Amino acid sequence: MKYKMIVTDMDDTLLNSEGKISKADKAAIMWAQERGVKFVLASGRPFFAMKSSAKELDLSKYESFTLSYNGAIITDWGKDAVILNESLSEEDVHALYDFSRRHGVHIITYGEDSIISETESQYIDVEINLTGMKHEKVECFKTAAKGPRVKCIMLQEPGYLKEVEQKLKAEMGDRFSIAISKPFFLEVTKLGMDKGSSLLKLADRLGIKPEEIIAVGDSYNDISMLKVAGTAVAVENAKPEIKEMADYITSSNNEGGMAKLIERFIDTY
Repeated sequence: MKYKMIVTDMDDTLLNSEGKISKADKAAIMWAQERGVKFVLASGRPFFAMKSSAKELDLSKYESFTLSYNGAIITDWGKDAVILNESLSEEDVHALYDFSRRHGVHIITYGEDSIISETESQYIDVEINLTGMKHEKVECFKTAAKGPRVKCIMLQEPGYLKEVEQKLKAEMGDRFSIAISKPFFLEVTKLGMDKGSSLLKLADRLGIKPEEIIAVGDSYNDISMLKVAGTAVAVENAKPEIKEMADYITSSNNEGGMAKLIERFIDTY
């Protein structure tokens, strides 16, 4: 099979525990791109928090793409243009806020370069550190979150958050796409918008067949893209459920997993 696209999650998949792309992985990625393989970053991260990695990998030069906010926004780096933007309505965001208050979890949404919340917590601090975005702590979430917003995240202790996930799916699963990324992040986007659906839209736009795609991930919000790609790859540090559904398990994010899979699947590295 001649693969034409590699699409990968970022945190705990492409990025190592220091939040960086290793030299070995970067060299392999650049080698693949030089041979015409599209390299796509797909993350729950906001676009703001993906820019540095996209620039490091020269996605503009190779006319490639990012799927941010779990696929709700697709950015064409070659044309410096957003080609898909699917947001939650203001009504949706406010309903999610009300749910979060009823169930005792933190909730955040995003401004252009900020994370908006009424509360502070160690879990919000994780998102601040991951994204490099400023924290806009507000008195009234609903007043601050006027107009459409791409994504909300509910945050709490992992055991309890799994219970909240089930309650949210039972109450609002017909309105939203809902998935846990990190154990303490419950991510909510517009219904039907996830990494898998965005990946298929992008592939169709480029004339790339699903079987010509390798998808790489580690967590639950990667399931949709792993299911639609021709070859599903899990890093060694992935959740057990992700490893079970994978066609191939590569090394961990700290051990050159991307370089290993490129060597395995993209001709001869």
